[in-house]
Amino acid sequence: MGSCCVYLVFIAVNVEAVVSQYTEGYGTEMYILMFLVPLVLINWIRDLKRLAPLSTVANCVTLVSLAIILYYTIERGPTFSARKPVGDLRDFPLFFGTVIFAIEAIGVIIPLENEMKHPQAFGGTFGVLNQGMGAIVVLYGCVGLLGYLSYGSTTEGTVTLNLPKDEIVAQIVKVSLASSIFISYTIQYYVAIDIAWNHYLGPKFEKHPRVGLIEYTLRTFLVVLTCALAAAVPALDLFISLFGALCLSAVGIAIPAAIECGTFWYQTRGWRLCWMITKNVALVLFGLCGLIVGTYTSLRDIIARFL
Repeated sequence: MGSCCVYLVFIAVNVEAVVSQYTEGYGTEMYILMFLVPLVLINWIRDLKRLAPLSTVANCVTLVSLAIILYYTIERGPTFSARKPVGDLRDFPLFFGTVIFAIEAIGVIIPLENEMKHPQAFGGTFGVLNQGMGAIVVLYGCVGLLGYLSYGSTTEGTVTLNLPKDEIVAQIVKVSLASSIFISYTIQYYVAIDIAWNHYLGPKFEKHPRVGLIEYTLRTFLVVLTCALAAAVPALDLFISLFGALCLSAVGIAIPAAIECGTFWYQTRGWRLCWMITKNVALVLFGLCGLIVGTYTSLRDIIARFL
C-alpha cells in the first residue's frame, strides 16, 4: 500500500507541474483527490491478466520517456565540477530508504509469478526476475547519475520536475509517465487486495448474498485510504524514503532472512548451516538498523517540512 501512496504523489506532482503552466495551480493534495474516482474504477478490475495489455503499453511509454529524460540530462551537459562525490552522513538513512524502495519488488514477485502462464520461467539465472531487475538497476543507475551530474543539489524528488517547464516535449514526458504510473498503481494495489480479500475477508463472506458488493466496498476503501495518506504527506522524496525504510527494509531484507533460517534449519548441516546463520543474522541486523534509523530520519524531516 505504501507503493500506491508514492505512485499517487508522483502522478499528482507531475500533472500539477504541467497544468500550472496554463492555469492557476490547486496544490498537490487537490490533484491527488482528482484521481480518486478513476483509480477506484480501474481497481475494480478483478483479474490481473486483464491489466497485462495496459501494463505492456505503460512499460513502453516509460522506456520512451526515460530516453527523452536522458536526452535532456545529456543536453544540459553533465559535469563533475561542483558536485559532491559523497553526501552528508546524516542524509544516508534517507538514501538507504530510497534505494530500498527503488530496487525492492518483494511485494509483487509472488503474485506475478502465480499469475504467469509459465511460472517456471520466472526464476533461474536468466529468468524473468533477474532480467527485469537487471534492466531496472541499469536504468536507475543511468538516470540517477546523469540527473545528479546535470542538476546537482537542485535535483528534485523526481527528475521530471527538473525538465524545462515550458517545453511541450517535456510536458508530454511528465503526463506520459504519470499515465504509466497510474496503470502501475493497479499492479501494486492487486497485492494488497489479494491478501485482504482472498486470504482474510473473502472466505468469511463467501456465502453472503452480497459478497460482490462487499468486495467492491473493500477495493474502494483501500483506494480511498491510499489517497488520504498521499494527500497527508505530498512530498515524494520523503514518502519514498519513509516507505522504503519502514516497510521494505523489514519485508525485503530481515523477514526473508529469518524465514530461510526457519525453513532450512533442519535440512542444512556443517559449514553450510554456519554460513546460513551468519549471513541471515547479518541481514536481519542490517534490515532492522535500516528500519529504525531510516524511519526516524524520514519522520524527522517530514515533521520539519510540514509542521
